[in-house]
Amino acid sequence: MKLLLASHNKKKIAELQALMQTVSADIEVLSMADIGFTDEIVEDGTTFEENALIKSRTGARLGYITVADDSGLMVDALGGAPGVYSARYAGEECDDEKNNEKLLLELDGLSENERVARFVSVVACSFPDGREDIVVRGECLGRILNEYKGAGGFGYDPLFWYEPMQKSYAEMTADEKNSISHRGLAMKKFAAEFAKIKF
Repeated sequence: MKLLLASHNKKKIAELQALMQTVSADIEVLSMADIGFTDEIVEDGTTFEENALIKSRTGARLGYITVADDSGLMVDALGGAPGVYSARYAGEECDDEKNNEKLLLELDGLSENERVARFVSVVACSFPDGREDIVVRGECLGRILNEYKGAGGFGYDPLFWYEPMQKSYAEMTADEKNSISHRGLAMKKFAAEFAKIKF
C-alpha cells in the first residue's frame, strides 16, 4: 500500500515511514516530489486542523491516501500566538532566528509562571474513495525560556523547556524528543486509528 505524505520534508517522511512499518510492513510512504507534485499548497486555514486537512485533501484528490500534519507553538500569555503562523511569526521572509527573537521580545519581563506554552501537532489523513478523514491532535506542555538552550532541533526548540526531562527540545536526542513531542504523540494516535481501517 502506498501512503502519500503531503510534505517535501525528508525527516518527516522517514519518521512516518518508520511509524507506519509498525502498522504494516507493506506500507510505502511517498513524498510530494515522488509523485511529481511541485505546486505550492496554500494553507489559509485559521486552525491546525483546517491546514492539515487542506494538505491531506489535496493529495486525496490526486488519487492517494494522504497524510499531512500542521503544527506550531501556542503561548498562553500571547493568546495562543504564534499558533498557525508559527513558521512566519516574524513576517513572510523570516527564519527561525527572527521568529525566536520576536518571541523573546514579546515575553520580555514575564515570570516563569507566565511563560506557559504548548507545541501542537494535528495529523490528518484523507482518502480518495471519500471515506471519513482521520484527524488527531498531539500536544506537549512546556514553557518558554529567557535564552537559548541546546544546539539541536529547529524552529522554537532551543526556547521550549520540557519540565519532566529538565531539558529544552534542542537539548534532547532524536529518540527522546520523538517519545514526548507533539508530533510524535499525534503520529502514534494516527497510526493507532489507521490500523483500525478495513481496506
